[in-house]
Amino acid sequence: MSSQPTQSKTIRTQLLSAMRSGEYSTCERLPRESVLAENLGISRTQLRDILASLEREGFITRRHGVGTIINRHVLSAHTRVDIEVEFLDMIRQNGHQADVAFVRVSDGTADEKIAGQLQIPEGTPIIRIARLCTADGHPAIYCEDVIEKALAKGNYTLKDFKLPIFHFLQQFCGIIPYMDLTDVRPAVADAALAEIFQVPMGSPLLNMDEVDFDIDGKPVFCSNEYFADGIFRHTVMRKKL
Repeated sequence: MSSQPTQSKTIRTQLLSAMRSGEYSTCERLPRESVLAENLGISRTQLRDILASLEREGFITRRHGVGTIINRHVLSAHTRVDIEVEFLDMIRQNGHQADVAFVRVSDGTADEKIAGQLQIPEGTPIIRIARLCTADGHPAIYCEDVIEKALAKGNYTLKDFKLPIFHFLQQFCGIIPYMDLTDVRPAVADAALAEIFQVPMGSPLLNMDEVDFDIDGKPVFCSNEYFADGIFRHTVMRKKL
């Protein structure tokens, strides 16, 4: 796989950081493309791709004759529901120390719901990965990822599941998720979730029920995520087209 996508992702992260708290933190606009590309050590073509992604996500607005405007009201949002962010980074962005309390991996079979989400027959062997992330030592995000077992190749161990699920999908399944569809709904803690989050039964949680697809539109994994109340402020950016 080419290193350019990885390099672009790194530079994109650096540019976001520079706009939030670095050399562009007090600027209304970014420098001209020629200057910015030279400062970042990349081609103008690569820079335009990065700027296009930042504009799609609302961080900047490019206007002919005006330049590239930095949208500080968007940059200040800590947790964007419309942007995929790894859980530990999400916790850090909200000002907390992030850690993983446990990762539990088990084999199982697809029930009716999972079979429908992954478009596989009921009873198909699956791998279920349960993960609890903490903020300052307190339970913050509990997630159950499900992958069809036949997709996983090679000799993997529990250690390979301790990184975010996207690393496992790429390394052992040859899959790079392209997009997801997520149902967002309020939830309350049942007995199992109350024990995981160390809260009374009936406590409010936010539930995100996600299915990820590859670039061909095939579902590649599903994820059921629960977020503790009071730790995150979830924001959605919507453009008026």
